[in-house]
Amino acid sequence: MVFKLDDSISFPDPRLADSDGLLAIGGDLSIDRLLLAYCHGIFPWTSFQDFVEIHWYCPHERFVIFPDEIHVSHSMRTLMRKQIYNVTFNNDFEGVINACSRLRIDERGAWLGPAMIEAYTRLHEQGFAASMEVWRQDSLVGGLYGVCIGRCFFGESMFSLEPNTSKLALICFARFFSENGGLLIDCQLPTEHLKSMGGRLISYDEYMRIVNLGMEMEDEDT
Repeated sequence: MVFKLDDSISFPDPRLADSDGLLAIGGDLSIDRLLLAYCHGIFPWTSFQDFVEIHWYCPHERFVIFPDEIHVSHSMRTLMRKQIYNVTFNNDFEGVINACSRLRIDERGAWLGPAMIEAYTRLHEQGFAASMEVWRQDSLVGGLYGVCIGRCFFGESMFSLEPNTSKLALICFARFFSENGGLLIDCQLPTEHLKSMGGRLISYDEYMRIVNLGMEMEDEDT
């Protein structure tokens, strides 16, 4: 069943989403609505060239990486030892999100259009979105970005302009996140690329247990 959202900042029970995860259409990309969505495992995912209204998804199973379980292959260890790249955190959010968009803008179903970029940039300015950047000298060659709530990170997109630079961004982020008390990296949907790095499916109920725990732990620390 797919619900139609109105102007109120609310969502139906995510467990009522269709088998493909589609829960609702409509609403807006305001900071309050986005934060409420992510707190319940819901995310916007709309082919902006095909649809005007926003589509909101919440898969019944969630593909995640636990930060301390990130798999680093032999080839990636070799690459990291060479120290070809410099990796930074939250140094160029705008550069990362725009690079993610440019690489996919001509693809069928592209979702990271101007409205999405503006919305996540606003989240970043309010401290709720972050990026990891990979540099070769002064050139941005890889990275990822996502939403930070409590002790969970909801990954949105990543890019590579050179081989394995998105993998490097994810490995470095997972290690950084683990060292700072992070509990879970939400990858939303499974890919072979992320499976090879330690990703696995968990139930929505288990996912929400960890998300809620992360918010409780963050509240205790503030």
